[in-house]
Formats: sequence, structure tokens, C-alpha cells
Amino acid sequence: MASLAKPGGNVTGSTAIDADLSGKRLELLREAIPKALRVALLWHRVRDSSDLEDIKEIEAAAHQLGVKVQIVEVRDPTQFQSAYAAMARERADALIILQGSFTSFHRVQLLELAAKSRLPSMCEDLRWTNDGCLVSYGPDLLNQWRRAAVFVDKILKGRKPADLPVEQPMKFELIINLKTAKQIGLTVPPNLLVRADRVIK
Repeated sequence: MASLAKPGGNVTGSTAIDADLSGKRLELLREAIPKALRVALLWHRVRDSSDLEDIKEIEAAAHQLGVKVQIVEVRDPTQFQSAYAAMARERADALIILQGSFTSFHRVQLLELAAKSRLPSMCEDLRWTNDGCLVSYGPDLLNQWRRAAVFVDKILKGRKPADLPVEQPMKFELIINLKTAKQIGLTVPPNLLVRADRVIK
């Protein structure tokens, strides 16, 4: 793809990739847990990963917020237990899980371990909060799927995909899972609750 504005070829649609949101997620996590000064960041390394931009964004935000970031890499599910043990040794106050195909596939197990460790977690979208993440912040997936129908309609009416700019997210959701908060013994600040787009009870 040449660029988002002029993708070229047969590529178009919308993207949920936005490293700028990573710093915002850390800010929201701090609002949910004001005393969180040590935050673990769990990710799965792949070659040429866009996660590296997310990590840089989080580290920059952490510097501004006075937060220490512990980067924890997992390569396969056999390392999950040791990853959470490492977080416990460093006395992490909270956890951010970077979303990718690997972590998404294993999200239920990763979130169960977070709950067992009583670690408040921050993730990227509704699928994660539905499965037990404490807080998610990211593009509104339902809105993006609706926008996909707009692209299909334009193409069926004769527009070339190469002439349709790839859209970046325009609508975002803050979702809080109160069931998870209760499970780990956390009270979510009321000022954050009233700003949530969805609350899972």
C-alpha cells in the first residue's frame, strides 16, 4: 500500500492501527488506578511489528506520568505463567496487553491470569472487555464494520479501491468491566465511570 490517502492496487477500507492511542490508554489506566506507579506491558514480538511504535508511545507517556514500565515479552503460551510471575516479582500495579493476532487468540487465558494475579488490565477493544479486561479504549468496532459497508457500496457502484482513501478511526470507545473490578477487589473512580461509553455489569 502506497499510503492511506492513495492506497493503490486493490487495497482500501479502514484501519484500527493508531499508536497515538497507546499513550492515552496508559493515562486512562492511571485514572482507573491512581496509585499505579509500576505498569507491566505484555506483548508478543513478531518481525517488523507495529507494536514497537506502541511501546515507544507508552514509554513516552509513562515518562510524563512518572510511571515505570516493565516490558514483558511472550513468544508462546508456555511462557504465560513465567510472564505473570515476573510481573509479581516487579510488583506491577497494573497491566497493559498489546493486541495482536497471538494475544487476541489467547486473550481469555491472558485475562484469567491477570484476574488471578489481581492485576487491573487495559486492552484495546470491546472483545477484550467482554472477556474480562478491566478497561479498554480504542476504535468503535461496530462503527468500523458499518463503514466497511460504505466501501462495498462504492466499489459495487464502480469506484476503484485505489481511489478510495483508507480511513483511520473517527469514533472511539471507553469500556469498563465492573464484574472484573469486583473480582479483583477494585473500585473504579466515579468520574471515570461517567465518561465510559459502555459499562459491563
